[in-house]
Amino acid sequence: MTAVDAHSPYPRDYSLTGPEGRHAVEIGLASADWYHSDVPRKVMKDLMRRRDGPAIRDTLLWLVLLVLSGAGGVLLWGSWWSVPFWIVYGVLYGSACDSRWHECGHGTAFRTEWMNDAVYHIASFMVMRNPVSWRWSHARHHTDTIIVGRDPEIPFMRPPDLVMGVLHFIGLPDVIFWMRTLIRNALGRISAEEAEYIPESERPKAVFWARVHVAIYALAIGSAVAWWSIIPLMLIGGPRIYGAWHMFLTGLLQHGGLAEDVVDHRLNSRTVLMNPVSRWIYWNMNYHVEHHMFPMVPYHALPRLHDLIKHDLPPPNTSFIDAYCEMIPALIRQRREPGHYIRKTLPATARPYREEFHNAVGQR
Repeated sequence: MTAVDAHSPYPRDYSLTGPEGRHAVEIGLASADWYHSDVPRKVMKDLMRRRDGPAIRDTLLWLVLLVLSGAGGVLLWGSWWSVPFWIVYGVLYGSACDSRWHECGHGTAFRTEWMNDAVYHIASFMVMRNPVSWRWSHARHHTDTIIVGRDPEIPFMRPPDLVMGVLHFIGLPDVIFWMRTLIRNALGRISAEEAEYIPESERPKAVFWARVHVAIYALAIGSAVAWWSIIPLMLIGGPRIYGAWHMFLTGLLQHGGLAEDVVDHRLNSRTVLMNPVSRWIYWNMNYHVEHHMFPMVPYHALPRLHDLIKHDLPPPNTSFIDAYCEMIPALIRQRREPGHYIRKTLPATARPYREEFHNAVGQR
């Protein structure tokens, strides 16, 4: 692994309405032609085949565990024996919801469309994201991954705010931000940045679903006050704070410390080998280079895709510890050298990185 300095001036304007986004459009960096590893068409067609079975199995297991852990926490309330149940419930609610929202948003988890939509809306509520605006936000994220001024989902803007990165593990900054966003949407207001990626025809739907979500949260808060108990908030909303740590443990690794303004996902995304439990919670999104390169491959086929193209990818990080030992020093260095990024060494069997857009942006 080597690291290089980009030459783009910092600080940069990461907003979607500023000059960086306009420049990306002007030079063809927006909606660009991305690098893809070679996969035979017949093999890719099989990999992209959607099936209901794996997602039904995993969703039923998820819902059963949610009910059992939540019931255990309520029934043992007031006893230390309830703590393990709340820990499990928190992760299943506050972390597993993110991968379920994500895969069903892509429409690849299930073959049956209404199943994707149902789980997508449930998981969007759990993760406190507007199901309409976030669907379009994530579409932009895939079209313009870590393109400054275009991607609304860049986790670490340079120089990175490391304190906020740590606070994300308790979920509180995220809850405050997304609840404010939901309330603003529920009042009928769409921000200038949201207007950049939400089609005008979809904005009334975003307002409607925001009102539905806010009403449910208001009911949970009202129940807590009426019963003089925090149990309703431990079940609804609260897990987004105390159970979000696994979501950020995995999610921050997706792109942290890697390149901006490139059209090769091998440079801006990270694959990390994880234990089976984390992979189940995360629905195999640890294969993140593979997912970004071929986003229509369902989560259950990503390990097979990884085996097929790993000869063309940088070696994956071997564990959480290995990945964080790589990422954290890079983020610290970016505090004083914002242009620094991790550039992993490719195996001899791989085609060279595609970096022409990165060089063009760096020399402007």
